[in-house]
Amino acid sequence: MSSPRQLIEGFLRFRERHFTEGRVQFQDLVQYGQTPKTLVVACCDSRVDPALVLDCAPGDLFVVRNVANLVPPAENQGHYHGTSAALEFGVRNLNVQHVIVLGHAQCGGIHALLEGSVNQDESFIAGWMEIADAAREQVEREFAGASSEVRHRACEQQAILVSLDNLMTFPWVRERVERGSLMLHGWYFDIERGELLGYNIATHQFEVLQATAF
Repeated sequence: MSSPRQLIEGFLRFRERHFTEGRVQFQDLVQYGQTPKTLVVACCDSRVDPALVLDCAPGDLFVVRNVANLVPPAENQGHYHGTSAALEFGVRNLNVQHVIVLGHAQCGGIHALLEGSVNQDESFIAGWMEIADAAREQVEREFAGASSEVRHRACEQQAILVSLDNLMTFPWVRERVERGSLMLHGWYFDIERGELLGYNIATHQFEVLQATAF
């Protein structure tokens, strides 16, 4: 576990690597701004840092993190919309070319959704996880007799598909997807096996990703 002191020491090492004389990366990011080509919707789970998992440098990814990497449907009912606002900025202002919904194994939010382990009346998590109710219902129908591990994995992956469907409810996402300037991807990081899987729309399966596929 990192203490505040360790975090500060980490920042000093970071500064030494990236802000010393001759280091131009952050100078360019300051001068020219950010121009990421990919937006990632990821979970706030401390084990699943997209920049670390995907070995990216500062400026490579525009990242939105929330519980269970969910994308809500487009709606405007006077509430706060942190995830939707970040998506809008990434798509409409930064003109990203790819949006990746990055789910993962052992997701606590999905566990809460499946097991009903949060109090509906008092928990922000319960209300948020209602976004993935369709995934839970499908798993309860199709995997009723399966083990907890199988049900959780299936729900983690189905929730990614729910978020991909919800992305298409935003008109500025749908418009760009239909004209070919934006691509949507559903990826699943299996932290138990050390594998990265992607949803294959042709086979309707999550399959191990290979760089040669892109």
